[in-house]
Formats: sequence, C-alpha cells, structure tokens
Amino acid sequence: MNRAKSSIGIGPYLIEQLRRRGVRHVFGVPGDYVLGFYEMMHRSRLHIVNTCDEQGAGFAADAYARLHGLGVVCVTYCVGGLKVANPTAGAFAEKSPVVVISGAPGMKERAKNPLLHHKVREFDTQKKVFDQITVASTVLSDPQTALQEIDRVLYAAERYKRPVYIELPRDMINAPGIPHHTPLELHEPSDAHSLGAALEEAVAMINTAKKPVILADVEVHRFGLQEEVVRLARKTNIPVAATILGKSVVGEHHPFYLGVYEGAMGRDDVRAYVESSDCVIMLGSFMTDVNLGIYTARLDPARSIYATSEKLAVRYHYYEDVRFEDFLRGLVRAKLRRRSLGNIPRPQPPAPFVPTQGRLTIKRLFQRINAHLAENTIVVADAGDALFGAADLYIHHDTEFIGSAYYTSLGFAVPGAIGAQLANPKLRPLVLVGDGAFQMTGIELSTAVRFGLNPIVVVLNNYGYGTERPMQDGPYNDILSWNYSRLPEFLGAGRGFLVRTEEELDRALTAAERHTDSFSIIEAQLDPSDRSPALHRLTERMARRMRGRPA
Repeated sequence: MNRAKSSIGIGPYLIEQLRRRGVRHVFGVPGDYVLGFYEMMHRSRLHIVNTCDEQGAGFAADAYARLHGLGVVCVTYCVGGLKVANPTAGAFAEKSPVVVISGAPGMKERAKNPLLHHKVREFDTQKKVFDQITVASTVLSDPQTALQEIDRVLYAAERYKRPVYIELPRDMINAPGIPHHTPLELHEPSDAHSLGAALEEAVAMINTAKKPVILADVEVHRFGLQEEVVRLARKTNIPVAATILGKSVVGEHHPFYLGVYEGAMGRDDVRAYVESSDCVIMLGSFMTDVNLGIYTARLDPARSIYATSEKLAVRYHYYEDVRFEDFLRGLVRAKLRRRSLGNIPRPQPPAPFVPTQGRLTIKRLFQRINAHLAENTIVVADAGDALFGAADLYIHHDTEFIGSAYYTSLGFAVPGAIGAQLANPKLRPLVLVGDGAFQMTGIELSTAVRFGLNPIVVVLNNYGYGTERPMQDGPYNDILSWNYSRLPEFLGAGRGFLVRTEEELDRALTAAERHTDSFSIIEAQLDPSDRSPALHRLTERMARRMRGRPA
C-alpha cells in the first residue's frame, strides 16, 4: 500500500474523530501554540465557541458533555491548560466525558530545553498535572502512533465517562499520521458467569423483599440508561428515588417517583421510606458526602444492591468483570415479581404562586421558580444554597437538571448554561447562582450574547458566601455588592431586573420568560441570614444529633 496516499494529518484526523462521535461545538480560548489547530477547526464543520476565560470554557464543555455525550475544550499551553484544570477535576469527580485539547510548543522547539513562554518547569509539567485528573492522556509527538493514540484516548472518555487529555504540539498538526486497523470495542462484554451469579442473587433478594426501593444516581445519566430505570420501575412497581447529583434521572411526574434522597437535607418522608427499605437497589450511585446529606444518610450494606461502572456488590458479595449496563439491563429482563405500588410519598406538583407584597425569602423564591418551570426548562444550579434549594424543584423530564453536586465548584452554572443550551437548543436554561459564584464566571453572559443564547439567570444576592456563614462567619465571607441587574447596560444586550419582594419577582420572571431574544438576569436581594428549606433541615438535624437526640 502507498503510505502517502493512506495517511491523514494528525489535526484533521482528530477533528474527524470528534465529529464521528457527535461533537458539534468546541469551547475554548485561543493562543499561539494552538492557533494553527483553531484555524483548522474554523475551516471544518466544528463550531468554535470562544469564551471569556478558559475556566468558563471548561465548565461549558462539562455541561455540554452531560447532555450530549462528549464535550471538548481547546486551549493553549499552560496559561490556558492549567486554568482548565479545575473544571477538568470537576468533570473527573462527577464522571463527565470532557476532551481537553491543549496546544503545546513544537517538538523541534524543545531541543536543548529552552525557556519558551508559558513553560512552567519541564515541557511535560502540564501533562503530569492532567495525568492526575483524567482517565487517559497523550502527547501527539510521534506521527507513527498519533492516530492510534487519538482513538485510544477518545475511547477511554466514552468507556469510562471521564475526562481525557490530548496535547498537540504545534508542528504536529499537519504531520501525516499512520492509519491503523485495530478498532476498539466500546462495549466490552461482561464475564457471563459473574453476571449470571450477580443477577441470580440480586433477583432473589428483590423478590423476597417486602419494601424494595431504587436509588438512581449520576451514572444512569452518564451511560444513557434513564429509560432502563423507567422500564424496571414500571415492570415491578418498585419506587424510585434520586440523589441530588442524579436529580432528573427520571421525570418527576412518574407515579413511582419518590423525590430526592439526601439524608438529613431531604424531605422527611423520602428519607424515612428509603432508610426503612429492606432492599435498596443503588444504581450508578456515588456515596459522596453531599449525596448523603453530609453523611446523615443511613443505608445498610447488608440490605443493599450496589451497582456502578466500577463496582458491583449484592449485600457483602462482590462480583468482578460485570458491566453496569449489562447488570441493569439484566434486571429489566429478569423474572421480577410485580407488586402493588401502594401509598408512597411523592413530590407535590407546584401549586399556583400567589405573590404578596412581603419581603422575598429563599423559600418563596424557590416556590415561584417551581411554578415557572416549563416543559422546555433545564435548571442549571451552582454550588451552595442555589443547589440545596433546587433539590426540591419539580423537574418535568429526565436530564433537565444539572449542577456540580459533588465537586461543588463555584462558578459552574453560568458557563454551564451555555454548554447546555448549545447541546440541546430545544431547552432554555434557568440558572440559579449565588452572588459569590456569579462574580467568578458571570461575565460569560457575554458569550451567551455573542452566540445568540437566552438563559434566565437568577442571582441569589445574600451579600457573600451564605452557605459558609452558618459554619463560621467573618469578614472573609463578605464580597463587594455589584449592581447585577445592570449588567445588560454593560453588555449592550439582555434585560435586567432588581427584585426585593414577591410581587417584583413574579413580574420579573414573567417578563424574562417572554424575553427570548437574549438573556435575562434577575437580582434577588435576600437577607444574609436566610436559608433554603433543605439547608434548614440539614442544620436542624445535625444540631439535634449534637445534642444527643435522634436526627
């Protein structure tokens, strides 16, 4: 075979493989080490979304991946790459398949170890950082292996639903790579004997249980298994609860849906139902402190089936080499007895909101937002009380709620809304963000304007880091108060609203919903001592525990 005719440039091959995997948008900030690849993407069918800052690009790519299956952020060497380290760490912690592409000095430039700009220590310093926060990484320094490395790393992102790192030296972009013919099989089969034994024990445990319950979490989202969970619940009438990280894993209108289970932060009736179950079927669950209500949850492994992409246990029996998808689909096909659904706790659909002239509280703010949510709304919640308060929202359909609910990085929500709306233009983001988090990445509304997006952003302005104040307060929790509602004047687009009362919030949300040409920002001024019902529940129960009383 004529090698010259069968070869393809490394840069074009990378673009082709991203397109084959459904990627349509790439987020990032250009720089000289990656300009050549940016021009190549510009001439391709990929759409470049250049954000105000690399961290914003990383959060946008993360949200895009959560809805679309794979997200991409492209930055320059070190000054760009290391700013993306924090969003990449969050994507790793919460299992979001983000591809980080970083330009780098050319291989010929590295001779005799010169002090090139952006270099930190050694030329591989940035890669060593990303080795710790990705599931696979590579430097495309050898045309002989570059194409195979691209396939290996992209395969890892899809297989493990975690971020990966590709470093692209600028003199390798047009270098011809050598095609290979060893395709990687994305779905590795489970060990048949181990899978069969696990299903046999799990089915027996479920069928003999008097009060089984399904606890569905984030991996059901990541592996696209929402329909399988719905089929399992419909077939058996086993109720389903979600964690806060897995919220919207199923639509909350389903008759078998209980609500969010989050230990002491959750509703009493949901907590009591799950913790009294004699068979908790945990599907794709992360046993994090936030998911478990800061470890106030009480789940007994002896009464649990625990299935994730990394682990499968039925009670205290562990099964190796069983894929999460195979186990869940096996449960759907198994002979599980159908039972009466009975009288189970359920989230209440939002009641009509009747505003008063009274001062706005966080509780009433979330009640009004609950009444606002429509069929095409996706809620993007930032860390803090924006996230805790959102746990009680009534989400209409699956995968219409996202937030950083484990890594809990402030600043996720505004750029996350950009990634979410580009991933699914049918959805309009409703962003819930505290004033502290907004000051970190809120300027990405400039990116929303540039690309014609129209999120509704609600800033919970409680004059600082409100979630930290109950733990320990001091001047370090204070921030400068901005005129958030006047941001449209600065950007020359959008609409701004300042609200202090329930009536003002009601009018602002109604007007924002009608304004679809650009973004809307609603500054809700709140008492610094106010807390969401979820945060109140947690602090009250933890206080009772400290006093030696049952939580």
